[in-house]
Amino acid sequence: MLEEWIEAVCLELGLERDQIDRDLVLDLARDVAHGVARPAAPLTAYLLGLAVGRGDAARDAAARITDLAEGWAERSRD
Repeated sequence: MLEEWIEAVCLELGLERDQIDRDLVLDLARDVAHGVARPAAPLTAYLLGLAVGRGDAARDAAARITDLAEGWAERSRD
C-alpha cells in the first residue's frame, strides 16, 4: 500500500518516482522522532524536501539532519 501511495502522490504532483528515496525519508523521520520528538518527524521531512528543492543533495542534507537529531537530547540538557 505504501508504494501505491507514493506512486499516486508522485503522479498527482508531477514528480518522477525514481527521484524519491523512500527509505532515506523514513530513516530520517525515525531518527528525528526518537532523537527529538515525534511531531518533529513530518516537519523535518518537509524541511528536507525544501532543501532538496533548493538544490541540496538529499543524502547530504539528511545526514546533516540526522547528526543534529542524534545530538539533540544532549544539547537540550545543557
